[in-house]
Amino acid sequence: MSKVVLITGGSSGIGKSIGEFLSHKGFTVYGTSRSPERYPDSKIKLVALDVADVLSVEKAIETVAHEAGRIDVVINNAGAGITGPIEDIPNEEIKRNFETNLFGPINVIKAVLPQMRKQNSGLIINITSIAGYMGLPYRGIYSASKGALELITEAFRMEIKDFNIHMTNVAPGDFATNIAAGRYHAPVVKGSPYEATYGKVLKAIDEDVDSGDDPIMVSNMIYKIINTPNPRIHYKVGAFMQKFSIVLKRVLPDKVYEKMLLNHYKL
Repeated sequence: MSKVVLITGGSSGIGKSIGEFLSHKGFTVYGTSRSPERYPDSKIKLVALDVADVLSVEKAIETVAHEAGRIDVVINNAGAGITGPIEDIPNEEIKRNFETNLFGPINVIKAVLPQMRKQNSGLIINITSIAGYMGLPYRGIYSASKGALELITEAFRMEIKDFNIHMTNVAPGDFATNIAAGRYHAPVVKGSPYEATYGKVLKAIDEDVDSGDDPIMVSNMIYKIINTPNPRIHYKVGAFMQKFSIVLKRVLPDKVYEKMLLNHYKL
């Protein structure tokens, strides 16, 4: 019997890539979207789900569990980008980003745990980001929301270990997806004290995404994890230097590492 996989944010980008890849591998795959009707040509079945709406999450989990009989793997992929000087980003946008990137996955985990306990098995994979390992200039809110999800996963793993349910993080680097199109970014304001530096960094961020790797790399990593009996706590996938930057943060003095980031962004 094929494993049943539920992927939040499965209509585009990395989530879509993962869904189609696992479907080709013989898994029973459900993706989610706030508006499934907008994707009539989706190659995987989409169910309605808004990660920020607890009732919507619970209904989607109930629908998939009833239809498929079980949920073996949940991939918390739905996420939102955000850029801007922290001083200039409206608090409502900061809260909205955390609702999607942190509280959203928590909502999904809470909703699916009873089903997985009933099965006495399950795997939850949280898609975080290499940006979550460091505070990046003009991406501080995104870094913070993804970093918080990394730590939540560490705690959750220990709390659910007696239920035969595994949980892990996958932190991608920059991949060629449409994330920039749906990202909130504070405008580059004429006369702002951040005008020159933020404009420069925003251009570099967009170029990094546009020249990013094929998201199939993430799909391969997810497939490998699903087939691993006892997954590690953290996985990173992306360009060598992006992954190596996490190692450097561990070993370099804080100010040396900060200087390296400032040089990278030409600040």
